[in-house]
Amino acid sequence: MARLHFWIGALALVFTAAPASAGCYELIGCTDTQHLDEDQLWKLGCEQLYDVRNMTYKEHGYCFSTAEAIARFGNEGCFIANAAQVPLNAYERANVLVIRAVEKAMDCN
Repeated sequence: MARLHFWIGALALVFTAAPASAGCYELIGCTDTQHLDEDQLWKLGCEQLYDVRNMTYKEHGYCFSTAEAIARFGNEGCFIANAAQVPLNAYERANVLVIRAVEKAMDCN
């Protein structure tokens, strides 16, 4: 339970009161309906970038395989084991790529 409270608290700065199925964040916008601005992404830390990127997959039923991701997001209700098969729309695919690029440039682990 403490882990859940930590995770919710860590994301509270970027989540808005949007529907659970939409990946909308106060500082950067919605991952599923718009292209994220790279300059805005630079304002987030590595942990927040990791969370935004992986929540995109979580929302579509992806089953995480790493201990860290499973601990942070869980695999309850997941049904897709291969990340390449996750049905992301064009915005989400582009946003995952730009988030990964920013993570790489920021030297995130």
